[in-house]
Amino acid sequence: MADALPELHSRQLRAVRALVEYRSFVAAAAGLKVSQPALTRTIKQLEAKLGVLLFSRSTREVAATDAGKEFAALAERLINDLKIGIESVRERASEPRGQVVVASVISLASLISPRLIADFAQRFGGVEIHFREGLQSGVRDDVRSGVADFGIAYLDRLPRLFATERLGAERFHAVLPAGHALATQREIRLSALRDLPLVSLPAESGTRQLLDAAAGAAGMTLRYAATANRLPTLYSLVGNGIGLAVLAKSECPHSKDPAVVSRPLTDPRICAEIGIVRLRERDLSPAAASLLATIRRGLKEAASGRRGHRRNTKYAATGR
Repeated sequence: MADALPELHSRQLRAVRALVEYRSFVAAAAGLKVSQPALTRTIKQLEAKLGVLLFSRSTREVAATDAGKEFAALAERLINDLKIGIESVRERASEPRGQVVVASVISLASLISPRLIADFAQRFGGVEIHFREGLQSGVRDDVRSGVADFGIAYLDRLPRLFATERLGAERFHAVLPAGHALATQREIRLSALRDLPLVSLPAESGTRQLLDAAAGAAGMTLRYAATANRLPTLYSLVGNGIGLAVLAKSECPHSKDPAVVSRPLTDPRICAEIGIVRLRERDLSPAAASLLATIRRGLKEAASGRRGHRRNTKYAATGR
């Protein structure tokens, strides 16, 4: 067919480009790391395919014909386009893709800020992220079963089959109605809760288990009046006088909530280690590893910013 395209190879394109640059079969062959006879055959075969003379030869030099100059420019563009295209394909092939499922304790889900997710989505548009928020036991089960790639949870008393990475610690606070007698105190002793009605998350929640363990170590048995699965419901129960709650700092209601206040617990001071939870024997997918790296970096930056804020506040208060 008259409009059929000739079969061209990158080797032929590079040969034309080198011969135009060096104007010598000897020098061009050396630059391409091929023999001179091999280069000569390549050019003759290409000229035969195209049906045009690309170079005029003399005893002193090799010069490109008008057709040769035009074809050399085309060869340059084709080589560059091919190189860029191959690099793009390789980048896309190595870019994380697929779905990542993250299980998180309800109160800790806020650690993953929308800014972190937006940053990740901008860099890795081929990854779909699913969040599963629940209680500590649910996060543990999701990670163990493989439903979730990794979890964000409390690290206390986890079985050895989990690999963990500490991100920080949460101090426990008592949450009480704004008009409660204990609300006037800056800190509340655990012993002050001995005979008071409490409301809590379910017994299998990490918060409840840590509180019961601390009370047991202090020789106390706490009295629960109600349980709730959702924090807003818990706040409502506290605000309506059903009982006090004990929650990790990140679970406490907003400081501007007029109905309830929170105060740190002391004697003993109860803290919970929080961090990343995943199966020890299971490798993360490239997509999950990339998301985890983004979360880890964002949390470290946030923690650094909070430390800097505290230092600046201290210096401002002391006049330094």
